[in-house]
Amino acid sequence: VFFPLHSYSSPSVNGIALNSMGEHVDDVDGRLEDSTVDESNVHDYDTIQEPYVGMIFESEGAAKTFYDDYARQVGFLTRVLSSHKSECDGLLFSRGLGCRGYRDGQTKVELQKQDKQQESCSAMIHLRRDKSGRWVIKKFARDHNHPLVIQLGESRRTLDEEKDKKIQELTAELRVKKRLSASYREQLLAVVKEVEDHNYNLSMKVQRTLDNLKKLDAEAKEILSGR
Repeated sequence: VFFPLHSYSSPSVNGIALNSMGEHVDDVDGRLEDSTVDESNVHDYDTIQEPYVGMIFESEGAAKTFYDDYARQVGFLTRVLSSHKSECDGLLFSRGLGCRGYRDGQTKVELQKQDKQQESCSAMIHLRRDKSGRWVIKKFARDHNHPLVIQLGESRRTLDEEKDKKIQELTAELRVKKRLSASYREQLLAVVKEVEDHNYNLSMKVQRTLDNLKKLDAEAKEILSGR
């Protein structure tokens, strides 16, 4: 959970206080991490929550999840800029996350597969863990020096609109089929009733014929016995 707006959960470091901090640096500059695999946490596009200095998270993982989510909505890919660990216990206490940048002409898939060469975009956030173990945004740079051509949010909205349209079309088609099914059922029932009525009338005719034959047979016997 970060305060005051949203809630995220993460299996990463959570609630660990530092007694003291050294300046040992674990150099991971340029390490790329994918921020576009899971789009299940995308928020409403008209209410994008932007990072700000002083925003607090319960864990570094929660902070990264938030920034990745923000990047997906705005339209860029993220990378880890730096990670600093304590000399005392080796635990992470500082991390920088930023925009991966953009090479003109590359597709989204090509960007995801590109090597460790860094781009020069300055959009980033810098996170630091406080004594309570929570993570705080200490720096936020919003502006990008390249077009945000990976319009993930817009593409997602378009897909949602197309999905809704398809659902409406299928619903309308289903209603038509239900009406046709009801009509066919009525016609079938009418045919069955007609056949049943015909069979009943035929049975009655057969029964009357049998009755007449029995009557004629009885009369014939009476005539013969009278002789």
